Formats: sequence, structure tokens, C-alpha cells
Amino acid sequence: QMRKQCDQKLLLRMKTECVPCSLNLETRCPAGYTKITNGTGIPDCRYYLEIKTHTLSFPGCRHHCLKEFEQPECCQGHWGPDCMGK
Repeated sequence: QMRKQCDQKLLLRMKTECVPCSLNLETRCPAGYTKITNGTGIPDCRYYLEIKTHTLSFPGCRHHCLKEFEQPECCQGHWGPDCMGK
């Protein structure tokens, strides 16, 4: 029997919000995502503080998160919601 369903594995990546590095240890990824960075994360961003009429910019940290996702797909020669053959 030929396989009708050939699901594609996708990797979804995202980054958490930029915060002061000292506060980033406890940052969690959204539900379903796995944190792939350690400690305070990666210092590759800036966060902003508004003080009265000024906006100040500071270097910050964020974490990178990963989620494995299976996208349903039919094998070649099959189609439709039930992956029907020719």
C-alpha cells in the first residue's frame, strides 16, 4: 500500500521581547516553543524607556525559541483533504 500522507516537518523560530539582560534569565518562550538559548540569552537588541519627553534606548537581551510543527501534506499523486489517489 502506497502512503497517501507525506507530512512536512517545519521548524518555527521566534525571538522573545527585548528586555534588560539581568531580567532575561526567567523569560519563557510561548507555549509549545522550546528555548534554544541559555542564561540571559543573546545581547542583540535594544529596548526603550520613555521618560517624560525623552525615549532612552538601552542594549538588551532576548531568547530564541523553536517549535517543531508538522504540516499535513499529501504525497505526490494524491490530493484533497483525504489525500485521494488518481
